[in-house]
Amino acid sequence: MRDPNVVVFGGSGFIGSHLLALLAQEGIPALVPVRHAARVRHLTTLPGVDVVEADIHDDATLRRLLAGRTAALNLVGILHGSRAQPYGPEFRRAHVELPQRIVDACRASGVPRYLHMSALGANVNGPSMYSRSKADGELAARSHPEVAATIFRPSVVFGPGDHFLTMFAKLQRRLPVVPLAGAAATFQPVYVGDVATAWLHALRDPHAAHQVYQLGGPGIYTLAELVRLAGRYAGCERPVIELPATMARLQARFFELLPGEPLLTRDNLDSMKVDNVLAPGMGDLTAASLGIKLTPLEAVAPHYLASGEPLDRLRTRAGR
Repeated sequence: MRDPNVVVFGGSGFIGSHLLALLAQEGIPALVPVRHAARVRHLTTLPGVDVVEADIHDDATLRRLLAGRTAALNLVGILHGSRAQPYGPEFRRAHVELPQRIVDACRASGVPRYLHMSALGANVNGPSMYSRSKADGELAARSHPEVAATIFRPSVVFGPGDHFLTMFAKLQRRLPVVPLAGAAATFQPVYVGDVATAWLHALRDPHAAHQVYQLGGPGIYTLAELVRLAGRYAGCERPVIELPATMARLQARFFELLPGEPLLTRDNLDSMKVDNVLAPGMGDLTAASLGIKLTPLEAVAPHYLASGEPLDRLRTRAGR
């Protein structure tokens, strides 16, 4: 088997940045197409990582990027988009059309492997646009059998630079109480380092081809428990007020109307109608099958949530 030589789509994001650091450490060359190279200076210092400005939604560009590579790794994903059935154009473009374009380009360029980021709860009949678009993205990932797809379905991912626990820590630094929608929703948070390791192992293991891996950490928590832990580790734990369903949707609608990226949308609430935990009965593989010992949230989160300053410096280095 040829030594890995990959293209990483979505490499400038939270999980992608951690994965690229691991690939660099392992000596695996990676090409990272981005929209604005100046915003990802933290990647340009990694050995073996080449950053190039490119339109990844252009078929000819994709074929050029993938020529001579052994695998395409796609971590592109969004959490918010306009409402439509079964999902809006933003979800369609990022979660369905882009994977199809990448796999088509892999086939045309002779790239044998495709690693794809999906999500726990992906379901064509799921309650949210997010879950439905993720399910259709998996179908796109498998559309060419000659391009061996490996699909990952993680629960919420935590670690330095995350947008989950860090957000709740920030809120508690600023607010006297936290009015919380979806407080009873359950999650199985998985450490970003374990997710990156799973991708590395699957990339190297030919037996991971055509497999689906569910990725969840060793603990299960309600959203309210995670919010309290984030505040406790940040040294600013506030009371959590659990909102009833009607108030939760009103809060989400209010956030949708504000300028910028919303903290919460009605589609996020719809996603939380289904527990975000592993379902071993589905027959999917887990991190254990890749030889990974999972990292508890309590072993990592206190260190990066303890003070806002280290995270702010991390974001500055990352150009965010």
